[in-house]
Amino acid sequence: MPLPIPDKPGQLFDNPDSYAMVFDSAWQRLAPSDGSTGVGAPGERKRRAMEACADHPFALSHPAMAEQVADFRIRLLGP
Repeated sequence: MPLPIPDKPGQLFDNPDSYAMVFDSAWQRLAPSDGSTGVGAPGERKRRAMEACADHPFALSHPAMAEQVADFRIRLLGP
């Protein structure tokens, strides 16, 4: 189930910006709270964040592009 956009619940659009907003939220939610380096193996946090966004319209219609958006957002957001 996709995460809702915080200020507009239930509004998801089939575009990279909408996906990036939802991915960012999932990425932040999976951030370690104890100061450790992450959730297991290097790609595990990304995999789990993308899994949380798997039902997003953009992820469904453009899965390869959704992965590129995720990689771009990770570079901006940091580990």
